[in-house]
Formats: sequence, C-alpha cells, structure tokens
Amino acid sequence: MRLLIQRVKKAKININEQIISQIGKGLLLFVGVGIDDQDEDIDYLVKKTINLRIFEDASGKMNLNIKQICGQILSVPQFTLYANTQDGNRPGFELAASGQVAKELWLKFNRQLKGNSVVVSEGVFGQHMDIELINDGPVTIWLDSKSKA
Repeated sequence: MRLLIQRVKKAKININEQIISQIGKGLLLFVGVGIDDQDEDIDYLVKKTINLRIFEDASGKMNLNIKQICGQILSVPQFTLYANTQDGNRPGFELAASGQVAKELWLKFNRQLKGNSVVVSEGVFGQHMDIELINDGPVTIWLDSKSKA
C-alpha cells in the first residue's frame, strides 16, 4: 500500500463542480492499493499516519501529529500511485489491485483511521475528482508499506 501525504491548510474535492468532501488543517492522503496488500499493510500505514509528527509545535519544530493538532484527514483513492513507467511512455498498472479489492482495502484503511479518533473525509472511489488544496509548507511525504524501516 502506498500513501502520498500532503500537509494542508485546507483541501476539497469537487465532482461535476459540486463539493463532495472538504477539510481544514490536516492531511490530504492519496492512497494506492497494490495487488499483494493485506491487513498488515493497512495496520502499518494507519499507525504511521496517525503518529507522523509533521505539524509544528510552539517553537516551530515539526513535533506534533494529526491528533495533537485536532487536524482532519481527506483520503483519496489513487491507483496511479502504482504506475509502472519503466517501458515506454504509457504507464502500466499491473501492480495495482483490482477495483473491487482496492475499494475494500481503502475503505478499511479509512475506518481504521476513524477508529483512532480522527475526522476523516473521503473522495469517491472510481470517480474523476477535481482536488483543490493549499499545501502547508510544502510538506509532502511518501510512505510504502513494503518499505518498512
């Protein structure tokens, strides 16, 4: 499972020019599900996301996590995080999970985030979404459950 995390001042999702989801200060998560992802991948990334200390404390040091700032999360499914661009110029997606599996694991990931007392808003699986955000920093972090330290 892969996450592209952006620390944001605010973010929102529009579909057909209608706001579907929006958050204030917090994290915008682009979530990709791979063909071999399982529950332990979700567990790892939920724990990492909740505990990631990328918000500034009173001294201006990145020392606080999402819960400590009472921040929100906007979770967006994004299979293109598994794009394979090694051959040619058209990406292949053979490493991405099937739609049904990816949706189930993405929803489970979101439920586990919510179970950690964090407000989580969601994109819409399988839909073309317009995403607006104000990146705070900018701070952008890449996590891959298969590259655990």
